[in-house]
Amino acid sequence: MLKWRPVTSGVLQGSVLGIVLFSIFVGDLDSGIECILSTFADDTKLCGAVDTLEGRDAIQKDLDRLEKWPCANFMKFNKAKCKLNMSQQYALAAQKANCILCCIKRSMASRLMEVILSLYSTLMRPHLGYCIQLWSPQHKKGMDLLEQLQRKATKVIRGLEHLSYEDRLRELGLFSLQKKRLQGDLMGAFQYLKEAYRTSGEGFFFRECRDRTRGNSFQLKEDRFRLYIRKKLFTLRVVKHCNKLPRKVVDDPSQEVFKARLDGDLCNLV
Repeated sequence: MLKWRPVTSGVLQGSVLGIVLFSIFVGDLDSGIECILSTFADDTKLCGAVDTLEGRDAIQKDLDRLEKWPCANFMKFNKAKCKLNMSQQYALAAQKANCILCCIKRSMASRLMEVILSLYSTLMRPHLGYCIQLWSPQHKKGMDLLEQLQRKATKVIRGLEHLSYEDRLRELGLFSLQKKRLQGDLMGAFQYLKEAYRTSGEGFFFRECRDRTRGNSFQLKEDRFRLYIRKKLFTLRVVKHCNKLPRKVVDDPSQEVFKARLDGDLCNLV
């Protein structure tokens, strides 16, 4: 028989257990909601048409329901996050990650690879990678801001100070954040085209219709657009990289095999 127990501690951001517990906890958030409720990680967005009185009333009722949910669960929505733009979002994430790095340097006498790498991967890297696929910094300034922090962290490790950033990453078995973003993009595209979300992918991506397709079976059609900002959308920025993947990477593998093969070819894509 299950019994209620007090929670005396939390879990680290970025841990597998944290994701599972959070998903269970917010599982009833959309209970009774009539409009569209979109969630990504811990972000929640309510969408609905308000062009009629009925639509206005429906979305107001859903807002009232959402207002009651955090009270019943002893939580509250962080409405201040809605006032931040994307540049401010990843600047805030970078600030948190930098504070963690400073704490690691001050509190740890050891500079051994296994010690610093474990602390970086557990405490700092999740902040640099948080929502990285959603944000996908559009300006070089934002990309460099996040990348610089990983660069600083790898230089803390004894014995690697004299190496270039690329050589340090190779020694540590890490990717640059740029390659990490690309890895996540291609994994997402794979799921939409071949695995869990295949049906939805048919509306997001367009296959290249040719009798004789050069390269892999992943070939997608590059859409044309007038606004430059659309170039940064997931369904557009991932196309050219999908088309450049070698046939051995994408030909009917499972998701695990695809990831393993992709890791070996990321250096050829960026």
